[in-house]
This record gives sequence, C-alpha cells and structure tokens, in this order.
Amino acid sequence: MSDGSKDKMARTRALLTKTDRKQISNTEEVDENKRYQAISRVRSRIQDELPKDVEVLREHHPELYEELQDVVCQGDSK
Repeated sequence: MSDGSKDKMARTRALLTKTDRKQISNTEEVDENKRYQAISRVRSRIQDELPKDVEVLREHHPELYEELQDVVCQGDSK
C-alpha cells in the first residue's frame, strides 16, 4: 500500500466510519439491526476511547486539545 493510500484511509474517519455515517443517518435503506450496531459501536468509542484520546491531547498537545474543543463545543453555540 502506498503512503498516499494510507493518508487517504486515515482521513476518512474521525469518530464515525463512512459506513457508520450511512447507517446512522439513514441516507440509505439500512437494516435496523445494522443501524443499532453502528450506534452501539459509536457509543462505545465515545464512552471508552474518546476520553483516553482527549486526555492524551490535553496533557501532551494542548494546541490540538483546544482545536478539538473548538470543533466539539461549536455545536453548543448553534
């Protein structure tokens, strides 16, 4: 796999995969069980993994931590 492919793959996901986005947003006809599984996967990432990532950024890269805060908290003001 070329370096360009790795970069492109890494940029396709933040919290949700493309499949998660489709299943959760109902942009395509999706089996309700698959939608439920996608929601469960994302919930697990939010509750289990995201706090660890946030803590690493807060402690070791405050600038990235602030960028994350800006993006996440931006929704609160809309």
